[in-house]
Amino acid sequence: MHGGGSPSSGTLFDLPAKERRIAEIESEMSRPGFWDVQERAQALVAERSRLAALVGPLQEASRAVSDALELAELAESASDESALAEIEREAEEAERVVREAELRATLSGPNDARNAFLRIHAGAGGTDSCDWAQMLLRMYTRYLERKGLKATIVDVLPNEEAGIKHATVRVDGPFAYGWLRSEIGVHRLVRISPFDANHRRHTSFASADVVPEVEDVEIEIQEKDLRIDVYRSGGKGGQHVNMTDSAVRITHIPTGIVAACQNERSQHQNRAMAMKLLRAKLKQLKDLEREKELAKLYGEKGEIAWGNQIRSYTLQPFQLVKDHRTGVEVTAVQAVLDGEIDVFVEAYLRQFAGHG
Repeated sequence: MHGGGSPSSGTLFDLPAKERRIAEIESEMSRPGFWDVQERAQALVAERSRLAALVGPLQEASRAVSDALELAELAESASDESALAEIEREAEEAERVVREAELRATLSGPNDARNAFLRIHAGAGGTDSCDWAQMLLRMYTRYLERKGLKATIVDVLPNEEAGIKHATVRVDGPFAYGWLRSEIGVHRLVRISPFDANHRRHTSFASADVVPEVEDVEIEIQEKDLRIDVYRSGGKGGQHVNMTDSAVRITHIPTGIVAACQNERSQHQNRAMAMKLLRAKLKQLKDLEREKELAKLYGEKGEIAWGNQIRSYTLQPFQLVKDHRTGVEVTAVQAVLDGEIDVFVEAYLRQFAGHG
């Protein structure tokens, strides 16, 4: 096991402080008039939920370390050589639990515990990039399945020849935004193009953007600021896409932000989901001055193309996936494209802990 003290010490592992804070919040929640100031009350409830989700793994880590130390002491006092293998197993298990608890503790940003909307958008590269966007959508869908998170495609625009121009996925489950925020940026693919008759190598780009789902009370939207269009769901959406005139596109006129949904059973449900997405986008714009952030993200031209890509996926002339922020490299490209991206997500969360 690595050194560095018990799992209840240090900035990330300050378990007693987290337990005290939960007790303070619960005490305040029990007081009369707690809900009189809605915004503050909801912030405290959200803080308690985040802390509770962290404290469980931390307590498990503390127990695992204690058990391993106790077993080691017993084996030492008994001079039992046969217990060494069991001690090693206990120590490895304790280290695994501690590392998982440490990783969960990095998900401490104000939005990390929320549900999220993931948007994939094809960039420069024509049909190849549309195909790449669909490959990214598949990669994230499989990753989210492994994490036990629910992914629902709420809007998709297929490309005429192959792939998708864009798609929006609602992600439900604990820390959905926290797990996904590492993926915000431009993703580059280098491969032999399946759409090139001369079998030349092509470079394609697609972007991933993630916004946390926010409560209605956080963003006030005036009805007069909205343009709502109803249209027929279309394209190669599959059996889950409604083919009646129930798809809804909402444009927020002051900002030009557009949110659409076509996957729910009724126009009312599509409108409700589109409004959730719109609120999330407006919150993001408000908090992060999104236009400036995107300008930095996509380069001076504001294109999803060459520039500040966060990760490169190379299939030809060699196989390598490299994250340009953390330096993590993986040669098992197909496994990554099948959703095994934990190594990239975890490296990002550890390197940028506290920047959520």
